[in-house]
Amino acid sequence: MNVSGTLSFFRLFRDPSLCLPHHTVSTFNHLPIPLSRAFAKADGEKKVDIRAVVLDKDNCFAVPKENEVYKPYTERFEELRKAYPGSRLLIVSNSAGTLSDPTGAEADLLEKNTGVEVLRHNTKKPGCHPDVLSYLRNAPDTGVTHPSQVAIVGDRLFTDVMMANMMGSYGFWIRDGVVEEKGIFVRLERSLASFLTRRGYVPPSPQSQFE
Repeated sequence: MNVSGTLSFFRLFRDPSLCLPHHTVSTFNHLPIPLSRAFAKADGEKKVDIRAVVLDKDNCFAVPKENEVYKPYTERFEELRKAYPGSRLLIVSNSAGTLSDPTGAEADLLEKNTGVEVLRHNTKKPGCHPDVLSYLRNAPDTGVTHPSQVAIVGDRLFTDVMMANMMGSYGFWIRDGVVEEKGIFVRLERSLASFLTRRGYVPPSPQSQFE
């Protein structure tokens, strides 16, 4: 059970915009690389500076419960690795690397198959955002000094996107995962996001370190 997700859900009563993404793509293959291209601005204006990317696993770039890149996404995944080398690309899953993976075997296999480090964390998304930010700030090669330099990519609005907004980072929503999900929580979050968008709500704007 994701206690963190359940508790964080109640934050939406106070600030419903926390579940809204800054950018939406159909599938992992539609991600712009580098991700800052999603926020291209006219010359002379301040540009978004995304230095590190956090990836969800299940139904984002992998079939749920499998610890390898979904083959049709392999080329895009490698492009992302090249754009964000070393610690600048991090996998944060709610399965591999958590207490649901007590021996760490899933995380180890995922790292072997992807060449990307998997964060070990006890609190599931979205509540693990302090651990994510601490890792990125302390890694020697990310250059991350502020949450606005981070993008979170995932298929769930109440975990991945909400974590991005709680961090003060950019949330990228993968609308159509590897497999179609029809669970009650998936339907709920999509319905809520659609309703909020129609009502004029927008996601919180990550505050630049220069502002």
